[in-house]
Amino acid sequence: MSDIFREVDEDLRRDRAEHLFKKYGGAMIAAVVLIVAGTGGYSFWRHWQAQKKEEQTAALVTAIAQSAQGPEKGVEALAAFAGSANPSLAAIAQFNAAALMIRQGKPAEAATVYDGIAGNGSVPAEYRDLATLLAVMQRTDGGDPAQLTAKLQPLTADGSPWRFTARELTAVLAVRAGDTEKARTLFKQLADDQQAPSGVRSRAADLASLYGKG
Repeated sequence: MSDIFREVDEDLRRDRAEHLFKKYGGAMIAAVVLIVAGTGGYSFWRHWQAQKKEEQTAALVTAIAQSAQGPEKGVEALAAFAGSANPSLAAIAQFNAAALMIRQGKPAEAATVYDGIAGNGSVPAEYRDLATLLAVMQRTDGGDPAQLTAKLQPLTADGSPWRFTARELTAVLAVRAGDTEKARTLFKQLADDQQAPSGVRSRAADLASLYGKG
């Protein structure tokens, strides 16, 4: 008798399973297909991204090499590359293009390129900060000291990788503004900072001494 009840129970379970599969089977299959496709798609996407990055890096090297034919050729090739590259590689191309402009005696044009990098939110923060620093550097002689100092202020913080150069530029701008006391203080702080590069400390010590004589 128990065998009969077991068979009936198994038939009921089978009927229920068939009913559920007919009702939800399509969605279940679709979900499995999506999982498999998603896993395979993600692997393909990673491979495609790596391959694309390699191709773009090679294209960047080729663009940089164009500068051997003259700065104008190099700037043109780098600008063309930057127009279609991912943000990080495009920024590297723009840094190189700006350097070529400086070699051509075009600091204003270079500063404008740096401004573009600094204002691009898709570019890593370290690149944006470096671009800000270099833009200020190109404008140190003729730009407004107060405005340039304000741009440098965030870069002088202890956590900034560019803090020593930013502090040195801030001191130079203080000299331009006629505030030699501030300049001397900043130069002395740099000269005494053992974490600062030796070249920065040496220059700062000489300038602190120079402006301390006033």
